[in-house]
Amino acid sequence: MVPGRKSATISNVTFVRPAKFYINGFSNIPHVTYFYIFLCFVYIMTVVGNVLLLSVIFLVKTLHTPKYMIVFNLALTDLCGSTALIPKVLDTFLSDNRYIVYEACLSYMFFVWFFGGVQSWTLVTMAYDRFIAICFPLRYHSIVTKPAIAAMLLFSWVVLLSLFAFSIGLLDRLSFCGSLVIQSFFCDHGPTYRLACNDTSLNYTMVIVVFTIIMCFPPLLIALTYVCIAIALSRIASHKERVKALKTCTSHLILVAIFFLPLLGTNIAALTSSLHPNARIINSTLTHTIPALLNPIIYSLKTEEVLNSIRKLYKNNRMTLTRQVQHIKITLQGHSDTHFFSIMRSPRTVTFKNCVLCKTKGPQQENE
Repeated sequence: MVPGRKSATISNVTFVRPAKFYINGFSNIPHVTYFYIFLCFVYIMTVVGNVLLLSVIFLVKTLHTPKYMIVFNLALTDLCGSTALIPKVLDTFLSDNRYIVYEACLSYMFFVWFFGGVQSWTLVTMAYDRFIAICFPLRYHSIVTKPAIAAMLLFSWVVLLSLFAFSIGLLDRLSFCGSLVIQSFFCDHGPTYRLACNDTSLNYTMVIVVFTIIMCFPPLLIALTYVCIAIALSRIASHKERVKALKTCTSHLILVAIFFLPLLGTNIAALTSSLHPNARIINSTLTHTIPALLNPIIYSLKTEEVLNSIRKLYKNNRMTLTRQVQHIKITLQGHSDTHFFSIMRSPRTVTFKNCVLCKTKGPQQENE
């Protein structure tokens, strides 16, 4: 059954737009339900980890620094990117709702790729922070300031928002008069625009531009910063100081490897060889979801500042809870004593007006 189509005429050009697309997903894989259950588990852990990291950075004032502004931005984009992708994937395949409305498909595509792009350039901002910290340590606090980092992050959000809005907006000028089956696990840009039956050369050009900006420039800039860092460290005489400086870069290098290597590997394999659709879908799924899961774990377990902040928050909350319990006990003890003395003063009567626990004054009752 093929969904109905609708047409729009602009300047004597007719565009045929489908009412819905069909997301094909995996083909002929037994027990694929377990993979989606695994994705559900990944999403739950991603939400827990990133919300915890966001909460710690927000609540602990000592982490209100430019470096942790970048970490906060990464955790936020990880959370938003996973939320944009995984729940819809689970609804599509576990509930078998594979038809998706044309406009919803474009929105779905925009948010998944937009947050992925922001993650990419956030890692570049992290590399810049490490570059200044190691190469210009005496000027670090004058160069890497909160306004400077906020401006860099905001610039990346605005530029990428415009870029992806334009790229996906170009799909609206295409006519889909053939197959409406998207060979992917979500409304992916490449498999979608290739379904069009008119000229897609402009869309292909934008794919190259986006791929260059998201997948090529960031790794090159990060590699360049680490070349400069390596040169700066080679001038340090003490081996101990070199190791100490490198430890500050370990978490960032792990994040870069987890994010870029699978994406670059998948795209290079797709361009240079005939990658099976199922293999491409599995690789794409994991590269879109696993980095968001591991990023907060890496920053929680590898960064001493975050661990100390979590311990401090736990200790403070525990002390606060203990004080509150003690206060409640003292208050209840005071209430009990007041009620007891009220009864003992007049053994023949029970007076409610002196009882603190009574919210309203009651009548005096005589014991018979």
